Amino acid sequence: MNAPSARVDSWLWAIRVFKTRSAATAATRAGHIRVNGDRAKAAQPVRIGDEVKVRVAGFDRILIVRGIISKRVGAVVAVDAYLDTSPPLPEPEDVAMLPRRDRGAGRPTKRERRDMEKLRGRTLDEQH
Repeated sequence: MNAPSARVDSWLWAIRVFKTRSAATAATRAGHIRVNGDRAKAAQPVRIGDEVKVRVAGFDRILIVRGIISKRVGAVVAVDAYLDTSPPLPEPEDVAMLPRRDRGAGRPTKRERRDMEKLRGRTLDEQH
């Protein structure tokens, strides 16, 4: 017997990470969703115990699947379907310290991009 599963885009919409299912599908196409460390496609199934990493608003949310739901439910019920193991968000003062580029300054150079990623605590492997 197969374990119950749901599409990753449908599950993320059902647990209220995204407002619409199409937004969840767009995030998977853009590569912002990882299931067990691998880039996910929208139709990839998630099962209980899977780790889903979601990039939302520039920060990663790490969710462990505790329940399979594919229909949108109330927030109280949705919270029971996952365990959020995300690191705490940085304080606003810390975010303000990140260097900002002037508008219209063009695309950052490779060195500048690497420096920005280092400050954010990400490696180049996590981006792709």
